[in-house]
Amino acid sequence: MRQTLITGAAGMVGSHLLERLDAAAPGAALGTYFRPTVRMEDLAGRFLLAELDVCDRWAVEYMIARERPSTIYHLAAQSLPTVSWTDPWETLRTNVEGTINVFEAVRAARANGAPGYDPMVVVACSSAQYGASLTAENVPIAEDVPPLPLHPYGVSKVAQDLLAFQYWRNERIRCIRARIFNTTGPRKRADVVSDFAARVARIARHGGALRVGNLQTRRAILDVRDLVSALILLAERGEPGEAYNICADRAWRIGELIPLFEQLAGMRLTVESDPALFRPSDEPVILGRNTKLKERTGWQPTVELVDTLRAVLAYEMAHPSP
Repeated sequence: MRQTLITGAAGMVGSHLLERLDAAAPGAALGTYFRPTVRMEDLAGRFLLAELDVCDRWAVEYMIARERPSTIYHLAAQSLPTVSWTDPWETLRTNVEGTINVFEAVRAARANGAPGYDPMVVVACSSAQYGASLTAENVPIAEDVPPLPLHPYGVSKVAQDLLAFQYWRNERIRCIRARIFNTTGPRKRADVVSDFAARVARIARHGGALRVGNLQTRRAILDVRDLVSALILLAERGEPGEAYNICADRAWRIGELIPLFEQLAGMRLTVESDPALFRPSDEPVILGRNTKLKERTGWQPTVELVDTLRAVLAYEMAHPSP
C-alpha cells in the first residue's frame, strides 16, 4: 500500500502538493498526470509519476486497486472557466466522470479483496460553484450558501461536490469537499496573476504595454503554498463528508496588482484595456468565509500577496512563455 495518490499532479496545485509530500516522506506519494499543464521537466526524474486518464474507468480502478493509497487527492480536472465555454463536453466529462471513476474504484477495491479499505478522498472543488450567489450580502460567502454557477466549469464543480457527498452518505467513503478559491503560484497558467507576470516579464525583455481586462473585480488571492497546507490538514483533520472553503483572508481589486508588479519589476507600466480579455460573465467579488477550515484544522494563511507575486514573476522571468 502507498501512502498517497495525487491525480492531476502535473497541474499547478498538484505539482506543489507532490513536492511538499515527497519532501516530508520521499517516495510515499505517487502523482498521476494526463495532458500536463505544467512543464514536465519541473517534475520528471524528481518524483514518482504515472500517466493516468481519470476518464478511463478501468485504468483508475487498476491504479487504486494496485496502490491502495490511504489518502487520495483528486485534483485532475479541466480547470479553466474560459475553456469550459468552448468545450463544455470535455469539461463535464473530465470533471464529473473522472470523479465518479475515483469513487467507484474505491468501491471496487472494497468488493475485490479489501473490504476494510478506507481511504480519505480530498476532492478539489471550487469557488466557481457559488457564482451568482456571490452577492454583496453573501460575501464573504459561507459553505451553506446555494450554488449558482455562471459557467460550465462551475457546473462541473457543483457536480463533483455533490458526488463526493453522496458517496460519503451512501457508501461511507470518507471524503473532503475542498472548495478552493483563487490560488496562484509558480507554474500557474491562465489566471490574472500569472497572466500579468508573464506580460510583465515579456515587457521587461521586449517593451510594450500591459494589456488588461476588467480591473474592478475583487479576488481573494491565495498562495499555492498555503493551499497545499490546507489540503494536507483537511486530509488529516477534516470531518468526512463536509465542505470547506479554502480562501485568503481578504479580497484585492485586480487593479491593485499593477503597482505591486511595478515595484517588483522596477519599472513603470503602460496599461491598455483589451476587450478580448473581458469574460462573458464575471463575479464582481470572490471571497469566501474560511472560519470553518480554521476552526477544524488550525490553518492560517502565511504568505503575503507581494511574496506570491514575487515568486510568480521570478518563475515567468526564468521560463518565458512565447
